[in-house]
Amino acid sequence: MEYIIPAIFAGIICGIIIMIIAGKIGVSNARQQSQEILEEAKSKADTTVKQALLDGKQQVYEMKLEAEKQLKEQQDKILQTENKLLRREDSLNFREEGLAAKEKKLNDKNRSVDAKLANISKMEEELQEKIDDQMKVLEQVSQMSQEDAHRELMDKVAKQSEKEIAQYMHEQQEEAENNAAANARNIIATAIHRYSQEEVIERTVSTVTLPSEEMKGRIIGREGRNIKAIEQATGVDLIIDDTPDIITVSCFDPIRREVARLSLETLMKDGRIQPGRIEEVVEKTRRDLEETILKVGNETVFRLSIGRMNKELIKLIGRLRYRYSYGQNALQHSIEVAQFAGLMAAELGLNQALAKRAGLLHDIGKAVDFEQEGSHVELGAKFAKKYGENNIVVNSIESHHGDTEPQDIIAILVAAADTLSAARPGARYESMEGYINRLENLEKIASGFEGVERAFAIQAGREVRVMVQPDKVDDIRMVKIAHDIREKIENELTYPGQIKVTLIREVRVQELAK
Repeated sequence: MEYIIPAIFAGIICGIIIMIIAGKIGVSNARQQSQEILEEAKSKADTTVKQALLDGKQQVYEMKLEAEKQLKEQQDKILQTENKLLRREDSLNFREEGLAAKEKKLNDKNRSVDAKLANISKMEEELQEKIDDQMKVLEQVSQMSQEDAHRELMDKVAKQSEKEIAQYMHEQQEEAENNAAANARNIIATAIHRYSQEEVIERTVSTVTLPSEEMKGRIIGREGRNIKAIEQATGVDLIIDDTPDIITVSCFDPIRREVARLSLETLMKDGRIQPGRIEEVVEKTRRDLEETILKVGNETVFRLSIGRMNKELIKLIGRLRYRYSYGQNALQHSIEVAQFAGLMAAELGLNQALAKRAGLLHDIGKAVDFEQEGSHVELGAKFAKKYGENNIVVNSIESHHGDTEPQDIIAILVAAADTLSAARPGARYESMEGYINRLENLEKIASGFEGVERAFAIQAGREVRVMVQPDKVDDIRMVKIAHDIREKIENELTYPGQIKVTLIREVRVQELAK
């Protein structure tokens, strides 16, 4: 037992000593390993630094080469620019030398011209002195003053010039007419050839057909209350006479007349004809007609492809559908004028859409001329200005009947298209009384000139033939008379289309052989 305890202590001490020795050995190994790791890391760091330095030197070298290349290119460009400037400078110097030489020549010429002018002035003075001396001698010989001689000479020149001027006017007029007529014929023929229009035109009737005679009594109503209600609601006069199955609608306003006609047709189909129902139907018909008018106006503008237009003008265009002039529908006439003007404008290389627009609106005043003061030309121009139309359109409206001068060729085309549409066969009718008056006035105007023997209106007033007195009117004077007759007809008469003035000078010599 005594030996066991010391042995245990001795074993513990030995274990502690062994552990201490082993710890020291582990620390030494760790230090050695860490030292190796540090040396390896240092070696890698040195390698990385060396590689980075090499890469940096390579990039610096490449950048240096690129900079030298760019610098060389810039130097080449600068050199080229300098060469161009030198060549331009040489050219300018050459031009400057040439200009200096020309300037010297001009100066020499100016000095020469000045000398010649001075010499001419001196010669003019000498010549004038000689002329004055000669004039004095002539006055003494002829016993006539200078003023008298001048007056006599001017009279002779005037008489001689009158014939020459008339001859010149005749020649120029013939040449202008030949050229203008040929060009105009080609343009108008092309326009007419390209324009296709239906012959049958829908017309607003002024009569309403009744299904039976019994319907007349129902429309009149007890003590006439139904017909009074219709007339009061529509503002028209209904004429019921002995004509079977017919009622005549009379009113100066075509819109009112159309409202009355449609209302009567609706009432006859419905069968309920009484004052309350009449007012209801008339009001509904009026609203429907306003929608129809706007629809017709929009369709017309769209059909002609003339761009956007003010809504109020579109309504006026739609109202033209119910307006007639000499039996010709105003809307159809306006569409024809627009088409003709557009075709002729296209042939001349002008604005086709603007020509169509002016043609469509040229008679727009007729939509309201029966209810407002003023002619359709004045009203049309007023509405066109009010709703912002082009000045050319306004001028076309104002000048298409010659009230003002046309300011653009489109206005002239519109006037020509208006004549084409109105004067074509079957387009309009004219009362017999007005037709006779027009022919009488035409013959009266032509007969009123000195030297005219007789005048005849032929071809339904489209030509006037004038017989002149051959002993009083020569061939040259005939040109002036024809011109004066044409101007007087244009200023004093209103007529569709054109009137041809033909002068005839006939000399007959007869002898009787026995």
